[in-house]
Amino acid sequence: MEQVIQAMKRNDAEKRIPVVRLEIDYELVTLHDYMVANDEKGIEQVKLKLKKLTQELLRLEG
Repeated sequence: MEQVIQAMKRNDAEKRIPVVRLEIDYELVTLHDYMVANDEKGIEQVKLKLKKLTQELLRLEG
């Protein structure tokens, strides 16, 4: 039973990795927009999102 659970978790992670990568790409574009607009608050918010997404991606790939 434990092997089945582990296999399901791996499958879920494999499906989530491309989604997280797309989310990171989107947030990078958003960061660029905020930088061009000199929006410091927006920049900080996006940086926090990017940090969380990066940590999630590292956890999923690890």
